[in-house]
Amino acid sequence: MALRDNPFGELKVPLALTAAVALLVAVVVAIAILLSDRRETLKEEAYGVTRQVGDAVAAPVSGVVAAPGRWGGQGLDALRGYFFAVSENRRLKAELKEARQWRDVALALRDTNDRYHALLGLKTEPPIPMVAARTVSDSRGPFANSRLANAGKEKNVEPGNPVMSENGLVGRIIGVTKGASRILLLTDVASRTPVMIDRTNARAILTGDGGPNPRLEYLRGKEPVRQGDRVLTSGDGGVLPRGLPVGVAVKGLDGRWRVVLASDTAPIDFVQILLFKDFTQLSASAKAELDRMDPLPPSEGAATITAQTPPPARAPAPPLPKPAAATPLGA
Repeated sequence: MALRDNPFGELKVPLALTAAVALLVAVVVAIAILLSDRRETLKEEAYGVTRQVGDAVAAPVSGVVAAPGRWGGQGLDALRGYFFAVSENRRLKAELKEARQWRDVALALRDTNDRYHALLGLKTEPPIPMVAARTVSDSRGPFANSRLANAGKEKNVEPGNPVMSENGLVGRIIGVTKGASRILLLTDVASRTPVMIDRTNARAILTGDGGPNPRLEYLRGKEPVRQGDRVLTSGDGGVLPRGLPVGVAVKGLDGRWRVVLASDTAPIDFVQILLFKDFTQLSASAKAELDRMDPLPPSEGAATITAQTPPPARAPAPPLPKPAAATPLGA
């Protein structure tokens, strides 16, 4: 085959020209390096003219020469990332799974912390001492709704004490032992709680029937309750303090008024047991506080008026008339 018939023959000139240019560039760079390596005397400038010329020529040439190396490194990194993408994907998935677990833990801790703050911020008027506890078991059946709390006689808990969550009234204590107490929930069939409607001040008895929404019974008055009315404890009978939140009144499917309990808006895990017996303890504390107060001084002039003004004299009673003498018959 002749040189002209060779299909690659036309490439010889460009290849040869490229090789010649590369050789020329290499020679120029070598000369520039040799010239820039000359030692200057201390009397002359530390950065001589020859070194300036050499650096000016070597800088762009070095950039062009180093470009294939950079491109090769980038290509190698891309190739390495492509072949190791599977293992990297697995590693990232494992990290994401662990991060999600920690996120769930953080959300649970934040929720618990918020509930602690709400529970510790629970206050009554007048103030009543409280004991924080945690419900440890749930006893449910067709007719019984009760729970156990991990606070008992060692914390002065007694039967009849009201139990509240951060949202509202839960029930009352019906049994106490050392280290535990049983809570009768408002939904139990044995639960009877005196309540009132906040809007009308109408009285009623909240009666549990085993379902989630206890009934409002013995309502009195014309339209004593409406849909959405707030229901509070009335304090009647001295069993519970007045004004504790119970829930919201709703009309049941059976046509009776029922209450959606406020305590059902969150799990009943943490509770506050109110160390409340009856209103006598509140009146006794108020009486003791009143006894400690100093009596008010008499007003100005009160002692003088008392000393100088004699009490009004009573008028003497008139004498009784003498009875008339009896006249004999026939006189």
